[in-house]
Amino acid sequence: MLRTLLCIIFLLGAGSSFCQTDTLRLNLDECIKIALENNLELRRADLRAETSERNLSNSRANLLPSLNARINGGVNNGRSIDPFTNTYIEEQLSFSNVGLSLGATVFNGLRLRNSILRDRYNLQASEMEVEEARQNLILDVTLAYLQALNNRDLVRLAEVRLETTSRQLDRLQDLYEEGSGNPAAYTDILGQIANDRTAVVRAGNALTNAILTLSQLLNVEQPVVPETLAREEIIVDYTFSPEEVYEQALEGFPSIKARELRIEAAKKNINVARAFYFPEISFFAQLNTNFSSAARFFTETGTRVTETGGFVNLGDGTLPVFTNETIFERQEIGVYDQFSNNLNSVVGVAVDIPLFNGFRARNNTALQKIVLEESKVELENTRLIFRQSIQQAHADMQAAYREFHILQEQLEAYRESFRINEIRFNSGVSNIVEFIISKNNLDMAEINLANAKYEYLLRVQVLDYFRGKD
Repeated sequence: MLRTLLCIIFLLGAGSSFCQTDTLRLNLDECIKIALENNLELRRADLRAETSERNLSNSRANLLPSLNARINGGVNNGRSIDPFTNTYIEEQLSFSNVGLSLGATVFNGLRLRNSILRDRYNLQASEMEVEEARQNLILDVTLAYLQALNNRDLVRLAEVRLETTSRQLDRLQDLYEEGSGNPAAYTDILGQIANDRTAVVRAGNALTNAILTLSQLLNVEQPVVPETLAREEIIVDYTFSPEEVYEQALEGFPSIKARELRIEAAKKNINVARAFYFPEISFFAQLNTNFSSAARFFTETGTRVTETGGFVNLGDGTLPVFTNETIFERQEIGVYDQFSNNLNSVVGVAVDIPLFNGFRARNNTALQKIVLEESKVELENTRLIFRQSIQQAHADMQAAYREFHILQEQLEAYRESFRINEIRFNSGVSNIVEFIISKNNLDMAEINLANAKYEYLLRVQVLDYFRGKD
């Protein structure tokens, strides 16, 4: 009875490792929802799409004219040129210049237009890649969820096997202590108990790893305990052929669409590089004015007679020379008046003709052609990987389907065989070796059937993923 009590304690410990209060009990839909909210890889894909959207906005903004204002001011000491009279002066002056410039591209080899088309394709590709990351995450969560359920079923099977062996241990222990029966039968059952306990530990560790994987996909700290599926999955033959699955993947799978859009973007980028072969025509206009503290004007206020310092000889004497001198009043010119008086404008058209630029245009065009070829190879490689993955998943699914039905028949046969051998062993007709062999056959049949079931469900999920079905 002591060994029975120890086995019960062991079973309780193994079965309650994920039943603590700090775990999350979630169904599959809840796991997917949390993963879509928390997963960092999906967030990175969203940020890349936002970057592509900003790039498109910048390309569109390049079509708009540029308008800039400029203002500067300063103080000049010593000999300088008066910006008002354009003469040399020897005084301190302050100055200021104000300007407004307008520029617009009229033609540049359609570089701006092709840049917009390129960035639009890149944005659409980024959006497809976000959807690709979303579907990949849903698939990973679904597969991890099913794997956790599979491992949990294997833990339960291992615990049931240990419980069955423990019942025989109690009976054989009593016979051993009474001195009746074969002593080797008691030691054999002890060895079988050790095997069953080891199987429980291994199954529990596999379940721990499966739950850890699921929790990491959801990006949560607490272990996630999956709930039983809302409906029992019925194992039926899959109706789609590998070719049908592949054709559906080509029609709407985000990975394919994203790489096709990248090819279109690469084509437009070649046109952007070729635009540097063409002249660029641009329109420009400027409005300028300035101010100088040395600027002033003079107002005539009258005249006066002044001696020039010269003289004329008249007879024996000399007479001084006088002249009429105009009197001016100096007045400072205000800032507003100077800005108004000095206003000037410039309007023109500029043409930049590329004559020689170190073969940059030619080399950039060649590089973009290489990028285009790489994009095409990437698309073909993706299609090849999809075809091979679909063919492999379909073959594995069909094998699991056939194996599942064969193992069902095997399980029924071994279950009946174990029932008979257990009765014969309890009645003393058969020995412990026959009992253990029959029990191990039943145990392996149950494990193989559970593995085949979940293998089939996993492969079906992979095929539905390629079909674009969540």
